[in-house]
Amino acid sequence: MTAEHHHGQIVESPPAAAAGTAAAPHSAGTELRWHGEEDTARFAARLAALPGIADAFITLHGDLGAGKTTLVRHLLRALGVQGRIKSPTYAVVEPHETPALAIWHFDFYRFSDPREWEDAGFRDIFASPGLKLAEWPDKAAALLPPADLAIHIEALDDTERRATLRAATAHGHTLLEGLNA
Repeated sequence: MTAEHHHGQIVESPPAAAAGTAAAPHSAGTELRWHGEEDTARFAARLAALPGIADAFITLHGDLGAGKTTLVRHLLRALGVQGRIKSPTYAVVEPHETPALAIWHFDFYRFSDPREWEDAGFRDIFASPGLKLAEWPDKAAALLPPADLAIHIEALDDTERRATLRAATAHGHTLLEGLNA
């Protein structure tokens, strides 16, 4: 039996758009090329500058070594996080704070027990304001709310990356528009 059969999503999906109103495109997206880590850092700075980042849920997808954690580190630095930034691979979640923002960085690579959602308070985290970043979200997909923005990173060689950004919510669409401006 999967986690989905034990527990519903931890946060309900927003209601469908009323008749006559436009819904955000489900797969609105854009593709970027990062030719080195400097490009990743510049993208992270642009993302950090968006007003809507403070209450977004962003998923990061890609193979091991694609650059998911590197992007998160650059984003956290751009948001003003001080001190050591470590990957939450073993802890599943690492909280970070700035004077103006609560941030949670999840790494679901080793996630296997749906009871951990309740035990660790993940339901409460996702229901509260703040930025949530999740690596390996597919490992917890049955419990996660829809991501505002999904970033798929593919390593093309040792330094170059292709990043595909997709918005799945109205909030994500606004973030994507801000990045494309």
